[in-house]
Amino acid sequence: MRICVFEDSDGSNLAPLTLTRPAFDLRCGAATLLERQVRRFAASEVGALVRPFLADLCRFAHPEMRVNDAAWLRRGAAFVNARWLPAHDSEPARDPAVGVVDDRIAYVVPPEGETADAVPEGLSWRLEEWMRTLPRRPAGGALIAYPWNLIERNSEALRQDFLDWDAAHEQAPVPAGVIVVGPADQVRIDPAARVEPMVVLDATKGPVLIDRDALVQAFSRLEGPCYVGPGSHLMGAKLRGGTVGPHCRVGGEVEASILHGYTNKAHDGFLGHSYVGEWVNLGAGTQVSDLRTDYGTIVFRVGGRTIDSGLMKVGAYFGDHAKTSINALINTGTLAGPFGQFLANGGLLPRVVPAFCRIAHGRLQERTDLRETFDTAAVMMGRRDREWTETHAEFFLALYERTEEERRQTIREAEQRRLRRVV
Repeated sequence: MRICVFEDSDGSNLAPLTLTRPAFDLRCGAATLLERQVRRFAASEVGALVRPFLADLCRFAHPEMRVNDAAWLRRGAAFVNARWLPAHDSEPARDPAVGVVDDRIAYVVPPEGETADAVPEGLSWRLEEWMRTLPRRPAGGALIAYPWNLIERNSEALRQDFLDWDAAHEQAPVPAGVIVVGPADQVRIDPAARVEPMVVLDATKGPVLIDRDALVQAFSRLEGPCYVGPGSHLMGAKLRGGTVGPHCRVGGEVEASILHGYTNKAHDGFLGHSYVGEWVNLGAGTQVSDLRTDYGTIVFRVGGRTIDSGLMKVGAYFGDHAKTSINALINTGTLAGPFGQFLANGGLLPRVVPAFCRIAHGRLQERTDLRETFDTAAVMMGRRDREWTETHAEFFLALYERTEEERRQTIREAEQRRLRRVV
């Protein structure tokens, strides 16, 4: 079946993570939402309808995918919501129908010959029409509404990934000198991975999955459900559940978090109940709080609205290329935009650092050194054999302009609060 994965208007609630990628590229468990959707539909071809400013970057990341391509769409396809996290037992309809989660569209299999325009406006009215005229059926799974939903559902997603693991991977025996706690049949190690002696794999609460070319060094402890992605290194780390995507460097203590990929958290420090984007560097001794001292639920500002997450444990959400200095103290429920920077000042840092901002000496400032900033990104990517291209430069320059109003408003409000404290 051909599928077209589309972004709906609620994808903006997943910022800062979706400022630099379509919602379907977010990770949950051992795979992205897109990989799960393709698997459930057994898709033969995949297209995408994304926000126009993301189109070129999406084409770069997915050269095999037809992005915002009207001619491709006219040949017909099932439409899949980019925010849909299908369950392991989700069985999409093959006949015309609308798959729903809590009365919201997860996917549509349209009647033969019916298509939608390759623009958000054309798709929107088509979806409304199909919602009125086609039979509805439960889609299963969930629609990811906010960033913390990914963390909430990560453990169950990992348990489901374990059920699919053997079909896609060979299985290596547990190496000598590695201690397994709990059921050994819940441990999966790719033959191309390396797990050193004196590593503890605790599968008491869920599966432990270690992918190809991963390295788990001695004195690391991994508690399931957890996943270590291709090429990632765990250096004496304590991983208490969660997902480490590809080509990360992880040390210290990480609990129930998702590291999207290509991220450095190589030193001691705590990271809990957080989602970390790509090319993020967390300096030595960075501590990310995930629990209020009064055990209250964590509240966010999303799209100008105050949203209570309903969760007691929430850490931070770091956009791509964000960085923290050594000994940075990151507050509970922090949102950091792309290229956000946190410089330690001895206390808890502000909870909102917009794209292209830094917090230094207690003040929020706009970053205007874009040439130096992009040069640093190019060096970091080169260390992982990846290239900073003209496509990246053009995208982030445009993102700098798109986020200008939010950035400057946040800076003004922060400065007003600071002056009130001084007076």
